[in-house]
Amino acid sequence: MKRPFFIIILLALVFIVSRCNKDNDGNNSSQVPIVPTDIIININLPSYNALSNVGGFAYVQGGSQGIVVYRVGLDQFAAFDRHCTYQVSEGCAIVVDEGNLAIDEECCESVFEIINGTPVEGPAERPLYQYNTQFNPNANTVRIFN
Repeated sequence: MKRPFFIIILLALVFIVSRCNKDNDGNNSSQVPIVPTDIIININLPSYNALSNVGGFAYVQGGSQGIVVYRVGLDQFAAFDRHCTYQVSEGCAIVVDEGNLAIDEECCESVFEIINGTPVEGPAERPLYQYNTQFNPNANTVRIFN
């Protein structure tokens, strides 16, 4: 008599745990994987030359799906993981368009502000994962870290 009761309780617990693991977007994996990151880039290098001007951006290897760095002001930078926050398990990566929006129209169908990572279109509800940045004006380098 105790065995059927135990099985019912076990099945109920499995159901509850599986429901709790779902995120707001209906996916089983709820967050972008946090990859330990500590990168220093020199914006004098040709590959990061766009970061010499406010409004410029560059892609950097690292993070989960790569990192996009955006120059917000003279001494302020923003860095985001390119991994879309909708359907995280799909591994969709955003790109920056001509209007300086971070988009992925083909995979996660979402658009984000490049300045703060906030979703502005599409099904994504969470912002892009943001890294800390630290600008060294003497060396003209940007440190990207979490």
